[in-house]
Amino acid sequence: MAGELRNRLKVQRAICDLTQAELAVQAGVTRKSVNAIETGRMVPSVLLALKLARVLEVPIETIFMLDADRETEK
Repeated sequence: MAGELRNRLKVQRAICDLTQAELAVQAGVTRKSVNAIETGRMVPSVLLALKLARVLEVPIETIFMLDADRETEK
């Protein structure tokens, strides 16, 4: 069963000591897009999710997960 997309973008961004604006520039998007993803108002494309993961130097699964995934981890 598919769940809702959750993300840890804000946490990973903080670990890398990046502002939303800095992450946006490196990923090639606007700061508003980064903010919208962090707050769950926007679901990124696969391409954008991969770019964000590359900038933050983590696997994509570290940033994005389905709610259903959380249930199977318990």
